Amino acid sequence: MIFGLDLTSAVFWSAFGSIILANIVLSGDNAVVIAMAARTLKPEQQKKAIFWGSAAAIVMRIILTIVAIQLLTLPYLKIIGAILLVYIGVDLLKSGGDEEGHGKEINGMLAAIRTILIADLVMSLDNVLAVAAAAKGNVPLLVLGLVVSIPLIVFGATLLTKVMERFPIIITIGAALLGFLAGEMLLTDPAVTAQFGAMSEQTVTFAGAIGAVLVVALGKVLQGKSSSTQAGA
Repeated sequence: MIFGLDLTSAVFWSAFGSIILANIVLSGDNAVVIAMAARTLKPEQQKKAIFWGSAAAIVMRIILTIVAIQLLTLPYLKIIGAILLVYIGVDLLKSGGDEEGHGKEINGMLAAIRTILIADLVMSLDNVLAVAAAAKGNVPLLVLGLVVSIPLIVFGATLLTKVMERFPIIITIGAALLGFLAGEMLLTDPAVTAQFGAMSEQTVTFAGAIGAVLVVALGKVLQGKSSSTQAGA
């Protein structure tokens, strides 16, 4: 028995495995953002940004999971989150067009970590409910499961940064993903559903598609302007 956890119990290992599996499945989009935020840093900074960004995001997710149910009922929270995701997606896509000196370094490692934390906070609002359900109210088990998940998320983000270097189209796909999530979040905010009623799954998906197109379009336009400015400088 460690910290109230029975390591010999089949129930413990079942719940523990469920937390890790849920966190891996639900962190795919988060790994994309981590990779996008770190890809423009120098190689030695990439590893630090990915590790510390992932670790800080997990700690934040633990806190968020404990209060998630209350947070998700607050009106306008998802609307604010949707706006933040659009901004992050456009900004990351815009910076993807810089090619000199390994690209614009997003003002350094600390700025990359900040981007990772903000994006993870916004995208985890819904995801943490599944993790909390897997933990069944056992906070030590929840913490242990999320901590063990860190190396897996770090590995996924590290692998994605390498893939992005070879296939830049993934950056655009990642930005579109953020826009899609923003569109979905916007229509599922309690303030919106209270005003217009619960939206159908098709409507929410359509809003996500519009969000994806919006982020990619804005990012590409700003990317083109940035490249023109640099060429004329």
